Amino acid sequence: MRSCGLVCAALIALGAISCRKSGTPDWDSPGQDAPAAAVSSPEQTTIAKPRASSKPAENAAAAPAITGNPAGGLRFIAYNVENWLTMDRYVDGRMLKNAPKPASEKQAAVGLLVKSAPDIIGLCEVGEAGDLAEIQAMLKTAGLDLPHARYTGGSDPVRRLGLLSRFPITSTSKPAETEFRLKGRTFLINRGILDATIAARGKTYRFLGVHLKSKRTIEEADQEEMRVHEARLLRRHVDSILAADSDVRLIVYGDFNDTRPTRTFKTVTGNYNDPGYLTAIPCKDSRGHAWTHHWVPHDIYSRIDFITVTRALRPEVDFHASRILDDAEWDKASDHRPLLVVFK
Repeated sequence: MRSCGLVCAALIALGAISCRKSGTPDWDSPGQDAPAAAVSSPEQTTIAKPRASSKPAENAAAAPAITGNPAGGLRFIAYNVENWLTMDRYVDGRMLKNAPKPASEKQAAVGLLVKSAPDIIGLCEVGEAGDLAEIQAMLKTAGLDLPHARYTGGSDPVRRLGLLSRFPITSTSKPAETEFRLKGRTFLINRGILDATIAARGKTYRFLGVHLKSKRTIEEADQEEMRVHEARLLRRHVDSILAADSDVRLIVYGDFNDTRPTRTFKTVTGNYNDPGYLTAIPCKDSRGHAWTHHWVPHDIYSRIDFITVTRALRPEVDFHASRILDDAEWDKASDHRPLLVVFK
């Protein structure tokens, strides 16, 4: 779910988010509902140079390159960085036109990510290709070098998806279907589906990143129905991948803008007893809480960000090491908290 982190911008960007979650349910209990469809859009595997008007914060001192711990498994973070783009926004109590994400927020996000030394990061709410390049450059300056990148989007001209990796991106793909019909109208999936395959330490992993329709009400259609249709597109793409290779190490992640019991989420994961069922990794923070998003205007905490895996990959998940990152300054970086999943 989007929000500018400040009250007014949050009201502009989104509608209400579902109910508060203070604990994690039995994530592997049988679900309901299932199937669905595919999609994609502005794509790049070579990222543009950072925006000329944007530069790393002055206090982003260079640091030794972080190489991670090869014996510690593959570390993946999914993170909605909250409007890392140029837009009208409130900063220090005043409205600024065409303003980038504040430098303090950028630095807080970078600091949070660097601490966890991820090998791969899946990002939501990135603006132009130059914005993703800026994130990549700031991470490198802080000591985390992720030289391989993927960038894509959908019908939304402002918010897109990005992926940064320490390891090579060996292939990318597009869903076969990118649009749906709702009440006589045709819609494209709002932020697309990022599809990238990465080779790391002798294994191959396929990542599908999404940022489903926000809860912001629009005149053209019901926002919940739009989100369910987008989920069907995603599920059909998942099914096509599994039909070609049932043993694929597939990770489906992102901001689903809905909680686990909803039609949207169940459509993506599929039926519990099906071979293609996706398991949502039950991450918690250091206090045992499971929420990932704070909607400031209504003071609502909810779990709408997920990392899910296929049955073939589930045995390789280090559930003990996987968690929600709750560093002290998480709320200075974004209205979402990142999820870290470690693969053995």
